Amino acid sequence: MIKDLDQTKCMELLRNNYIGRLAFVQGKSPYIIPITYYYHDRDARSIISYSAEGHKIRAMRKNTSVSLEVDEIESVSKWKSVLVHGQFEELEGIDAKSQLHEFVKGVKSIINKKEEKQLQFIHEFSSKLISIGPPPVVYRIKIVEITGKVREE
Repeated sequence: MIKDLDQTKCMELLRNNYIGRLAFVQGKSPYIIPITYYYHDRDARSIISYSAEGHKIRAMRKNTSVSLEVDEIESVSKWKSVLVHGQFEELEGIDAKSQLHEFVKGVKSIINKKEEKQLQFIHEFSSKLISIGPPPVVYRIKIVEITGKVREE
């Protein structure tokens, strides 16, 4: 039976995961790509992530409406899924540095707990910050709406 997830359960699923699928539009075409994210409870219900400058960032600067889907799938008849609709906001300066620090701490904590790995450095789960070149673009997805579904055996 498929049921709606209440807001508390939706937030819990976001909080306990760090990989989701980001949807954005470039021109007339939709794109969906996997990203690493951190759900930031304290920051007015927002999702933090970062990326190298490229197609995704250029597209979100032009059309700030985005979605993020996060799920936990055990089987075809046992799963949970959350869909976030939000607004892309590029962060700069001290705000970007601060949020990137929260992102790193948060993702490391989730990986340490879920996967029982003791990560020390960001390069253990992301290569974007150790490459030579321009600094990454740190961004926030300000949550506008969250919905969720659950299917239980």
